[in-house]
Amino acid sequence: MVTSFFLGFIIDIFSDTMALHATATLTVAYIRPVLMRFCFGVNYEFQNFSFKNTTKVQRLTFLGLLILIHQIVFFSLEIISLSHVLLIFKRVLATGIVTLILCALFSSLFSPHSE
Repeated sequence: MVTSFFLGFIIDIFSDTMALHATATLTVAYIRPVLMRFCFGVNYEFQNFSFKNTTKVQRLTFLGLLILIHQIVFFSLEIISLSHVLLIFKRVLATGIVTLILCALFSSLFSPHSE
């Protein structure tokens, strides 16, 4: 929790977003164990879990849900208006898709290729 707060806080300092990233990353860190149980099922045991033993679909689902939650919290707090729900949805969808594609590309680029 502390690490996620400081990561979001450092992003906030450099992007001048008034603790929006800190709040969003803290929310994601809080929800992460629930999402891991949802995405990885009974394979998720806190001490024995490894991403090497999961499928690409499970990893992309987990990553997509984390990104979705972060973007929803971030843009909801940035706009703070229920009358702009469509704008929030469009921003979440646009940035979420781009972020997911970039994260999938970087993870496939830096992951060891199994034969």
